[in-house]
Amino acid sequence: MRSVLIYDDEPMVRTGVKNKLKELGYDTILECCDSHSAVSTACATLPDIAILDAAIPGRDGLSAAREIRQKLKIPVILLTSFCDSAMLNKAKKIGITTILAKPFRGQDLLPAIEMAFVHAEEVKHLKKQVEVLKKANECREIIDKAKDILMQSQGLSESEAFRRIQKLAMDKQKSMRQIAEAILITEGV
Repeated sequence: MRSVLIYDDEPMVRTGVKNKLKELGYDTILECCDSHSAVSTACATLPDIAILDAAIPGRDGLSAAREIRQKLKIPVILLTSFCDSAMLNKAKKIGITTILAKPFRGQDLLPAIEMAFVHAEEVKHLKKQVEVLKKANECREIIDKAKDILMQSQGLSESEAFRRIQKLAMDKQKSMRQIAEAILITEGV
């Protein structure tokens, strides 16, 4: 079961959120009433999601949200009784998943949580895709450098140089990248 961190200085709000989360089947619910304990509790317990008040005396709730997002990369739902364009822009930059206006209806919590998890999964998937593309691009650049060396040193056309790398990879049962890296090393590049 997923764990939730609730951070609000109003005990009634925390209790209301906690009760609704229990109704929804959440059994690990952590409560904090100040931003410092919210950040330290989040870092110590690694909740799956955080529901944070935007305006806590002593420290901006957005600061705690930013710190939790930076350290844990978990979805964050922001509770606020006032949201102007400046706050909305800050929330977007931090990566706040959802904003719920206070007082919110209990029925709004489940969709907010579910959408936050869906959004977090999409971001995670996109980051993986970016990594795959970065590695593919890096591989292509190495192969291109090796092709250039073969074209210059052996007078091959681009397609001939590519086929040479491809054939060596098949013959030696290595990846084209490994062959290209070996060519670069051999040529002192």
